[in-house]
Amino acid sequence: MLERELREQMVAVARRMNASGINQGTSGNLSARLADGLLITPSSMPYELMEPEDLVVMDFEGTYQGARRPSSEWHLHADILRSRPEIGAVVHCHSIHATALACHGRSIPSFHYMVAMAGTDTIPCAPYSTFGTEALSRDAVQALEGRLACLLAQHGQVSLGATLDQALRLAIEVETLAHMYLQALVLGEPPVLAAEEMARVIALMGAMHYGRSPSA
Repeated sequence: MLERELREQMVAVARRMNASGINQGTSGNLSARLADGLLITPSSMPYELMEPEDLVVMDFEGTYQGARRPSSEWHLHADILRSRPEIGAVVHCHSIHATALACHGRSIPSFHYMVAMAGTDTIPCAPYSTFGTEALSRDAVQALEGRLACLLAQHGQVSLGATLDQALRLAIEVETLAHMYLQALVLGEPPVLAAEEMARVIALMGAMHYGRSPSA
């Protein structure tokens, strides 16, 4: 994909993220892989005002081009993309239900088979660190090892994908699962599916390319 097309897609996905209800104001951020770095949303800019030329090109060390500063969470995006060569895009947002769980430091267990969308039987919660720090990035990278989504304690969630569209759809799914889990907790801690069943579901989803767009 040409950089101009990627810029236009990122603006569209950023607006879809807010329209979906999983993010509010300027709190979330997106990134996509480039040949030698990443393209990332700018700091503190409302998505409805953002245009393709406002997006920031940067390398994995933090050197950036253009008039606008990259998102304060650039460490998070750069470190994930650097450590996960199979990942093409990162979505970070403060979706309400996922963040409510994260405020209690709670992971999402295999109470529902769709947790397998994240690639394992649990969507873990990384420990708290100040936003924008390397400590936050380090803990998120560790929590994401072998999976596509995690929560960030007292902060929000991170979802990954081969494409921006995949990453956004997973972020919406994580929020849906968090909402379901909170509702289930009203009746008490729900039972979880056995590890063997979750492994079977993960294998089936992989064979079906479940959750991936036809062009991905």
